[in-house]
Amino acid sequence: MQLLGIGSRIEHSEFGKGVVTNITSKHYWVTFIDKGLETIDLDSDFEVIEAVDDDVDTVSFSEVEQSLITILRKWSDASSLTPIADKWKKGNLVLEPGDPSLSNKSIPIDTFFHKIVMVRDRIRVMEQKINASKNLDDQEKVDLQQYITRIYGSLTTFNVLFKNQTDNFIGDKSK
Repeated sequence: MQLLGIGSRIEHSEFGKGVVTNITSKHYWVTFIDKGLETIDLDSDFEVIEAVDDDVDTVSFSEVEQSLITILRKWSDASSLTPIADKWKKGNLVLEPGDPSLSNKSIPIDTFFHKIVMVRDRIRVMEQKINASKNLDDQEKVDLQQYITRIYGSLTTFNVLFKNQTDNFIGDKSK
C-alpha cells in the first residue's frame, strides 16, 4: 500500500473529490470539496487522482493550507464557500405531484442548495466573460446584463436557503 503525502488528491466513493491535509498512523484527514473535512482509514477504498510523496515533516501547515486553497479553486466549480442556512442543514426537499397516484420525490436540501450555488457561480462567470468580451459592443453588453439581472431576479426565491445575505440573488433593485 502506497502511503500518500499531504496535498495528494483523491476521489472517494462516498465523499467525492478531496485533498489529503493530514496523516496519522491509521487515518488520512481529507478535505472534500462537497463534504468538508473527513477522516478516512489509510486502507479505505478511494481512487488516487494525484499522489504526492509522503514527506509530512517537511510541509508546514501554512503551505498545506495554501496548497489546498489553490487546488480547490482549480478543481471546483464554486468560486467561494457559500454556507446553507443552519435550519436547512440535513433537511429534505419534497416534491409532491398533483396526481395522488404518483410518488413524491425527496431530495436532500444540501444537494439542491449545491446545485443552486453552482448555477449562481456559473451565471457570475458568464457575466464576467460578457463584460470582458472584446467582441461585444457596449449596447450588446448592456442588453445581456439586463437578461442576467432578470435571471437573478427569477432566482431570488432561493435566497431563503442562504446563511449569509451577501450570497443572495439580487434582481432589478428598482422594482
